[in-house]
Amino acid sequence: MRHNHDFNEVNPLAEQRTRLVVLLTVVMMIVEITAGWRFQSMALLVDGWHMGSHAIALGLSAAAYTLARRLARDERFAFGTWKIEILGGYTSAVFLAGVVVYMIWESVMRLMHPAPIAFNQAIGIACLGLLVNLCSAWLLAGAGGARHSHSHGHDHDHDHGHDHAHHHDLNLRSAYVHVAADAATSVLAIAALTGGKYLGATWLDPLMGIIGSVIVAAWACTLLRDTGRILLDAEMDSPVVAHIRRAVCGGNVGRTIEDLHVWRVGKGKFACVLSVVCTDAISPDEIRALLSKHEELAHVTVEVNRRAS
Repeated sequence: MRHNHDFNEVNPLAEQRTRLVVLLTVVMMIVEITAGWRFQSMALLVDGWHMGSHAIALGLSAAAYTLARRLARDERFAFGTWKIEILGGYTSAVFLAGVVVYMIWESVMRLMHPAPIAFNQAIGIACLGLLVNLCSAWLLAGAGGARHSHSHGHDHDHDHGHDHAHHHDLNLRSAYVHVAADAATSVLAIAALTGGKYLGATWLDPLMGIIGSVIVAAWACTLLRDTGRILLDAEMDSPVVAHIRRAVCGGNVGRTIEDLHVWRVGKGKFACVLSVVCTDAISPDEIRALLSKHEELAHVTVEVNRRAS
């Protein structure tokens, strides 16, 4: 029997806007790399290559949306195609980590071997890059907000607010993190070039490249942790696990959960398999009814074993 995976529906606005941001990023990448090479600005060149790697990563995010949509009715995916988006976010984070290594290497080399910089032209291009990044961030932020404009008025929401905090689109978030990282490096590039022009501190240019790398590394680690946790099904410390135990056992001392497995199958949606040992005459359907108030549980499989009182 085919399961309903409507909770895994691809966000069409996120897909469209991610594609638009890819286009903007590619155009700005070409401009910044060309200008950085011509005007001898390490901060600008690093920012350009940074955007280039992000264009690839953002392309992966867009491709993940496309695959998730096209394979949505594929019977091979037991719980839908949502994890394609998570895989896209994880891969993007790996690319981001690669960018960090490149940025640090190039910045250190420029510290050791400084070169004259055409500050006026480089500052102008860096400002243009910041404007493009801010526009891209606005586009992606709007795409995420459209999905979560509804309110949660259920009485039990206060018990699993932590879960709601992770319901967002991690593929969209990975794209947003890439754009935010680009914006941060653009700001640092502008600051370094301005300091170099007016203070004669040309060393600021590569130094800002190193500082920007540290900031980007922190974002990449966070994204790798969040997407990796989902891909590895490391969800047994989620609040929903405690909710299941309370709902099934409550104050009933004659009822225990002998085996429980919980994993994420969608944006804020979980599947669980549990084996209950009890002394009372409760059926699997009754246990499913106890869990039905928790809307985050999309699939529930129950086994009941009677035990002599």
